[in-house]
Amino acid sequence: MLGASLGWRAGFVCGGVLVWPNRRRCQVDDPGFCAELACDDARMKAHVQELIELLQVERLEHNLFRGTSGDIGSPRVFGGQVLGQALMAAALTVEKDRSVHSLHAYFLRPGDKAAKIVYDVDRIRDGGSFTTRRVVAIQHGQPIFNLAASFHRREEGPSHQAAMPGVPGPDGLPSDHELRQKMIDRLPERMRAVLHAETAIEIRQLHPLDPLDPAISPPHNDSWFRASDRLPDDPVLHQAMLAYSSDFGLLRAALMPHGLSFFQRNVQGVSLDHAMWFHDSFRMDEWLLYSTDSPAAGGARGFCRGSVYTQDGRLVASVAQEGLMRVLTNTGAAA
Repeated sequence: MLGASLGWRAGFVCGGVLVWPNRRRCQVDDPGFCAELACDDARMKAHVQELIELLQVERLEHNLFRGTSGDIGSPRVFGGQVLGQALMAAALTVEKDRSVHSLHAYFLRPGDKAAKIVYDVDRIRDGGSFTTRRVVAIQHGQPIFNLAASFHRREEGPSHQAAMPGVPGPDGLPSDHELRQKMIDRLPERMRAVLHAETAIEIRQLHPLDPLDPAISPPHNDSWFRASDRLPDDPVLHQAMLAYSSDFGLLRAALMPHGLSFFQRNVQGVSLDHAMWFHDSFRMDEWLLYSTDSPAAGGARGFCRGSVYTQDGRLVASVAQEGLMRVLTNTGAAA
């Protein structure tokens, strides 16, 4: 191999920056392929660092924090971003020996991607074992989101869990990014740049559907996801990043039995609320299985549930969400 013959000290220039190939990934005698992998790795590291910075909030005052907005291509602020930032703000007012065990949130108004978000934390209660916080996210003088979160000092007690579904692991599955590259020419121009870009969260669907022409299928979806680079050893950051990631594709399960997709122009969707329970420790830079289903939909709303497992089968979090799934007529009115 070319790289091996140079002792893996030879780098490649990627975007004006010298980067080095990952010897575990580059196992072929093809310097062009190794250079592409090295650039991919560098871009992924940059995307993950951007997400880490996005989830940080700036303290303005004792209970006031401020966050910036990212852009994943949606017309409004991504709900998972507000969820993650609000959790980070709440955690900054809680003793370090307590970690979040549950949160419940409502999305009230569309967020403006061009404006910063102020998070007002209400220290509702500091008890002997539990701490409760309420967070209101504000833009342009109006609340766009509120969250209630409870933190618990770790205790020992009886434990049990539902078994992880018997599904294949992530190895060998194509990522969402790879699948989108294959269909990029079929997408509207307004969506191509966003879907062409790589993201900090790598997602691999077990049974991917064509988002432009989805087949009717049962309301159940399994996927693996993880941060695409190593993260700092900060449990709060991992929890906030899981909250961020849990809003990706959760409502898909409610659309599946109707052959619908949010990529279709006549389908309008938005998260209405979001709840999470954290059962055990985990790392967001290791593969997690996100097993979701939708037991009910009606009245232009879909209800979905999610279970998050580590690769060794531990149930580390549970998720529930109701979202708008409105089908529009050609005139733009609700069907």
